Amino acid sequence: MTLASAETLSEPDDAALVAAVARRDASAFRLLVDRHAPALHRLAYRMLGDASEAEDVTQEALLRLWDHADVWAPRGGGLPAWLRRIASNLCLDRLRRRARMSEAPPPERIDEAPPADACLDAERLSAIAQNALQALPDRQRAAVVLTYYEQLSNLAAADMLGLKLKAFESLLVRARAALRTHIAAAGISAADLGGGA
Repeated sequence: MTLASAETLSEPDDAALVAAVARRDASAFRLLVDRHAPALHRLAYRMLGDASEAEDVTQEALLRLWDHADVWAPRGGGLPAWLRRIASNLCLDRLRRRARMSEAPPPERIDEAPPADACLDAERLSAIAQNALQALPDRQRAAVVLTYYEQLSNLAAADMLGLKLKAFESLLVRARAALRTHIAAAGISAADLGGGA
């Protein structure tokens, strides 16, 4: 199917757009960027905790699509899964570089939440959850983000991280236990965040 015939439909599918990108069709690439950039940015932000770095990862993942559109082939999960895999790996690379650049523990974040006796609002709970997530080791954070935020199955998330299913499930169990510990240290329970992580 050519892009021209795909455009006669209401929405050209990813495969038709990627084929057009392989022919260096900039308008097809723009459609793919509009379609997939928000999810990639969300994934990268959750893994890195930095909007600027998340933007860089999003752009780099999409540039890889531009550079490799001619060899991309649809597989399980299609283009979104392929792009998430690239973005996840780019995030893990950045997190490893951060760890090599500084062996010192990261500075404590200033708690801007209201005093303990004030009403616990959604923003404070979100900040506690985000801090707990950022405190996890890189691969544990990736496992939580892919499973709970991106809502991938354990099998798909394991594949994305290059792990066997049992190893991934063990990683996820350790991540949930570490999250519970961090959240409890903040003086709340996992149930207060809306789930029993």
